[in-house]
Amino acid sequence: MHNINTRRDDTVENYHGTQVADPYRWLEEARSEETRAWVAAQNEVSVAYFQAASERRAILARLTELIDFPRYSAPVYKGGRYFFSHNTGLQNQSVLYTQQNLESLPATLLDPNTLSADGTIALITQAYSHDGALLAYGVSASGSDWQEVKVRRIDSGEDYPDVIRWSKFTSVAWKHDNSGFYYDRFPQPGSVPEADQSCYNRIYWHKLGTSQEEDQLIYERPDAKELGFSASISDDGKYLLLHVWLGTDPKNRFYYREVESSGPFVRLLDDFDAAYSFAHNIGPRFYFHTNLDAPRGRIIAIDIEHPERAHWREVLPEQEDVIASVQVVHQQFVITWKHDAHHLLKRYTLEGQLLGEIALPALGSIAEVTGEPSDSEVFLNFMSFLYPPSILRYDFLTETLSLWRGPHLNFDAEQYETTQVFYSSKDSTRVPMFLTHKKGLVLDGTNPTLLYGYGGFNISLTPTFSSHNLLWLEQGGVFALPNLRGGDEYGEEWHLAGMLEKKQNVFDDFIAAAEWLIANNYTNSSRLAINGGSNGGLLVAACMVQRPDLYGAVLCEVPVIDMLRYHTFTVGRYWVSEYGNAEQDPVHFAFLYAYSPLHNVRSGVAYPATLIMAADSDDRVVPSHAKKFAATLQAATSGPEPILLRIETKAGHGLGKPTAKIIEARGDVFAFLFQQFGMRMK
Repeated sequence: MHNINTRRDDTVENYHGTQVADPYRWLEEARSEETRAWVAAQNEVSVAYFQAASERRAILARLTELIDFPRYSAPVYKGGRYFFSHNTGLQNQSVLYTQQNLESLPATLLDPNTLSADGTIALITQAYSHDGALLAYGVSASGSDWQEVKVRRIDSGEDYPDVIRWSKFTSVAWKHDNSGFYYDRFPQPGSVPEADQSCYNRIYWHKLGTSQEEDQLIYERPDAKELGFSASISDDGKYLLLHVWLGTDPKNRFYYREVESSGPFVRLLDDFDAAYSFAHNIGPRFYFHTNLDAPRGRIIAIDIEHPERAHWREVLPEQEDVIASVQVVHQQFVITWKHDAHHLLKRYTLEGQLLGEIALPALGSIAEVTGEPSDSEVFLNFMSFLYPPSILRYDFLTETLSLWRGPHLNFDAEQYETTQVFYSSKDSTRVPMFLTHKKGLVLDGTNPTLLYGYGGFNISLTPTFSSHNLLWLEQGGVFALPNLRGGDEYGEEWHLAGMLEKKQNVFDDFIAAAEWLIANNYTNSSRLAINGGSNGGLLVAACMVQRPDLYGAVLCEVPVIDMLRYHTFTVGRYWVSEYGNAEQDPVHFAFLYAYSPLHNVRSGVAYPATLIMAADSDDRVVPSHAKKFAATLQAATSGPEPILLRIETKAGHGLGKPTAKIIEARGDVFAFLFQQFGMRMK
């Protein structure tokens, strides 16, 4: 028996005249004894299922082999030395290293594996002083978004006594004289109502060697408590810059003042009319990457001595492709472009003249670009579905791209291939999809297929490497990744077409991808699994509820499920610009209620085998979403397929997740799929 009979109560809420039952609201009380007992019972059932899966041991062994390869971050060059992280393969956390030049031996700077026995303390934030002498670093425990920031002397490896608390998604901006840094934080818990704990973000100045209680408040907006601030200092050390944000809305504001000033900030961009990303400055000329009047992006220059819009200058106009990121290295624009959901890299003068394209080794993605305006080299972290993360170095003086660090895998990538297809969604929108599988795949409609999606928050799914997906490919599986609306693959218009009242477009795109895979004989419904996490968890839950006949298995990870109440938990309010607010707006209620997975489960429907995964200390998407969805599905389904809930302990939304927990979680996922599809390890 896989399904547990969960107590229902008579909770009902009135939304603009509509009575909505919420019989499992008591599961939102995570600390109650009843909820804890219910979670323990759910985990007991799911653990028994995984343990009984005949292939799980072989799956775990192969996953361990596949993930055991060296991984590096792109080096950062500061003060005449390099800094980078490195994981030998099975270390729970990557270790931070420094080295004098590219050929010298690296020295350990900080090993987060020594901070906890089980690897659940992770290094999240790293900010080096301008001269490379000091490191401000943030650590997070058990996957929490909350972090503590500490300061290390790089030469001695010793820490200052300074500790910065109440930080989340924080930025650290060192003053160039090393006297201290600017940072943002939230109010101390208990000093504001719990509902406001993720409000009232403020910028502080921390003088090195002092306690946090002595920090000087630099900027706050109590009149606009939902605004957030990220501080940085211009490369010339002259300006303190504030990126002003509101939740996950891509539109932002931009303020500045001179570092040595104590006067008010200049609200240079304060209309909240577009996204503006500061790229560089030459004295008072500020360069921005923006989508103002250019949904695919352009570069503009603003002279802050003449800031009126009539004086703004377009440096690089909007192109057919989408600007993904802009860096200034070697006094050139190094721009990553998105072309049909994969990356291209090009160089331009600061006047916008094309200097040339840097040819990448495969159709893939650039995960990192590191370099300073004065550097003569830039580092790229490049990957694709079959190309493991590799650090490439481009030398501006010789105009050559070379491999700095790259792994050797226990996997023969030459036997596999990635293709890109385009299919039509319900409204005839053309949607791209990547397919990866063994060469010579027979299209007989029986291949086990894993369809992964996200579709939201202007996040693009470009080709990325996943060592655990290699196991799926080895066993004859197909991995499919469609680029759904709601992302930024084709710019802000693509994003807008998949949010708020248009969110159903995203689900239609995903359902159409599943139908295309079946119609083109890659697979059939009984051999098709869908997978997504966070907003992608919402995606697969909504698609499963709308088309339960279409899939053989559903993998729903750390999902947003209750679309009427999501904004009332932790940082859920950040997402209102993307999803809407059912409480405040009756129009929003109508479209959210129409697709909210929790409210569209129908009793008596045979739902496909479903594995819902969440984590007990997830403070981004609280696990009550997963709990209420599992209880609702288990009570409603009329079919024999299991509805399993896996609640991980000492884990969060995925931030800093230790390698051991990654292997264990993926092992359970594949054990579930193999069991449902009758697969055996070859």
